[in-house]
Amino acid sequence: MWPGQCSALYPQGALYRKHLDRFRDDDRRTLIAIVYLNEDWSEADGGLLRFWPDPSGEGETIDIVPAGGTLVTFLSGLYWHEVLPARRNRLALTGWYKRR
Repeated sequence: MWPGQCSALYPQGALYRKHLDRFRDDDRRTLIAIVYLNEDWSEADGGLLRFWPDPSGEGETIDIVPAGGTLVTFLSGLYWHEVLPARRNRLALTGWYKRR
């Protein structure tokens, strides 16, 4: 069940600041799943997903290279994340599992 999904093309230089994937007045988004579709991507290309494993959004981070075929899932309203600036076009398919 993928009631919410989108594909995102981040052009060169694009980023997405630190956030939770939950709307202020709507907490139905439960789980996010991101599949990266970027061929021959390296850390030098930028566009990394920065993830805070501590739900407070503080402390150490994990940077995930958006290489083609990589799947990332986490609880949408619990974990802070951001997309760092990309040095080339970056493509991802994102879906959210929602509770009723």
